[in-house]
Amino acid sequence: MSTATPPSRIAFVLSGGASLGAIQVGMLRVLLERGVVPDMVVATSVGALNGAFLASHGPNSETVEELAALWRRLRRGRVFPLEPLTGLLGFLGARRNLVPGSALRHLAARHVDHERLEQLPIALHVVACDVLTGEEVLLSHGPLVDAVLASAAIPGVLPPVEWDGRLLIDGGVVNNTPLSHAIALGAREIYVLPTGGPCELTAPPRGALAMLVHATGMMVSQRFVAEVAGPHGDADVIVLPPPCPLDVQPMDFGHADDLMSRAEADARAFLSGRDETVVPLRRGPRRRRMRSPARVELPPAG
Repeated sequence: MSTATPPSRIAFVLSGGASLGAIQVGMLRVLLERGVVPDMVVATSVGALNGAFLASHGPNSETVEELAALWRRLRRGRVFPLEPLTGLLGFLGARRNLVPGSALRHLAARHVDHERLEQLPIALHVVACDVLTGEEVLLSHGPLVDAVLASAAIPGVLPPVEWDGRLLIDGGVVNNTPLSHAIALGAREIYVLPTGGPCELTAPPRGALAMLVHATGMMVSQRFVAEVAGPHGDADVIVLPPPCPLDVQPMDFGHADDLMSRAEADARAFLSGRDETVVPLRRGPRRRRMRSPARVELPPAG
């Protein structure tokens, strides 16, 4: 007796990157236009915020345009409001954070339609980091807003989140692009939506928060490169190209439209001409391609 072909398990993997999360909106627009709909979303940090919105409202063009409108309205003060008392207490060691987490909590709670991860119509898995052990923690069940806040709790900037007796911070510290979790969860076709790659900056980050986020990104970028270049079993991994070079700093929320437009144009050109899997992490003088859809290749550094 013949058995039915199992359904395709498509995963979107959304990385962290603070304000650069707007890049993922442009990528999502192109993927959904092409009929690529995820069975699951695996995300870290700002990717968890985007992923929660997508999983809660449904993967369609209307959702993406609503998310784009939200990004256009965002400013740093709405996400990282500076309060002198909180900042002072943080510097003095009386608190673990410089910025209160209430603004981000309000933002997340206002824009999702479900209370718990397991209630979402599209499965959402978010990565956080245990402060005490340094372990990765994959959150797949439990309060949705708390999970998103834990995954996005930039260490030292936003307060850690208590979760089942553990104290959790930004998953980007240990796994900013959780490709490995998508593979472990059984995804067979994985679209990675990074917010950046190993591009050189034209100027150093401005401000303490921007420098902290940038430094954290540099520390974890090597893991992403290694995972993309490593074995993926039977999974087909497609890494969409982030804008490069990129002059926008992770704490600058004033360039959402430009980031979305650039990411959309790059993703459309990449997917339209794709007849094999390519990982354009760094734009060099030439780009090599491979014929096997189950493998990925890093082009030579340029």
